[in-house]
Formats: sequence, C-alpha cells, structure tokens
Amino acid sequence: MADQRVAVFEIKRYMVIWRQLEVRAFGGVQVRIRGLVRCSGIGASNQQDHRLDVYFLAPDSPMPAPQVDIANRRGAIFMEISDIHAFVDILRNEKPIFGHLRGDNPQWTSVTTTNEPVGTGDEDHRPGE
Repeated sequence: MADQRVAVFEIKRYMVIWRQLEVRAFGGVQVRIRGLVRCSGIGASNQQDHRLDVYFLAPDSPMPAPQVDIANRRGAIFMEISDIHAFVDILRNEKPIFGHLRGDNPQWTSVTTTNEPVGTGDEDHRPGE
C-alpha cells in the first residue's frame, strides 16, 4: 500500500505564466508573485492527475512554507524569480522529471530528475552518433 502522505508523479506538461505582480496569501503570508510554472502529470502509484505549482517571487517578497494537499494531489513551492530560467531549462531538457508532493515533510516537496551517468548530455546534438 502506498504511503498516503507522499505522492510521486511524472511531470508530462508544464505551463509558464509571467505576472506583472500578483499579491496572494499562502499560509497567512502575503507573497508577491512574478511568475508561476505549473507542472502536471500522472501519479506513479494511482494514474491520477497531479499538479505542483512553482511560484517565483519578487526579490522583496517573503517566502512561505511549501503547501501540500495530498488528498487533492496538489502542491505549491516557492522560489526567487531569479531561479525561473534554470527551473524551466530543467523541464525543457531533462527526461524523465518527477514531482514529489511530501505531506509528511512539506519542505521536501520537489522536482527531480533520475540518476544519470556522469557526462550524459543532450543526445540529439552529439556529432557522428
């Protein structure tokens, strides 16, 4: 039986949303949102839709704790706006990518790749192979 406090899903789609500025409360903390990357996919254990929203905050914004709702297969984590390009680059260039919703330890909610051998690069751009 799967742990009901943890949900893992393969990210199959993502959407980038840029904001001029949106102010919203998370866990009683008013944040200043500049961007959002919505990651969605199918659960590894239950084949249901899952979603992890990654909010990219203005430099002067407070940083709330991650939000996880395992029952509804949703989560949110927060990063500085300066990290958005690196985050989107990972989504564009790595495969497979997984979202981890951690109801047991929300601070461990994450997006991960799998273990790769050292030196693995973009196979589509290797000359002569």
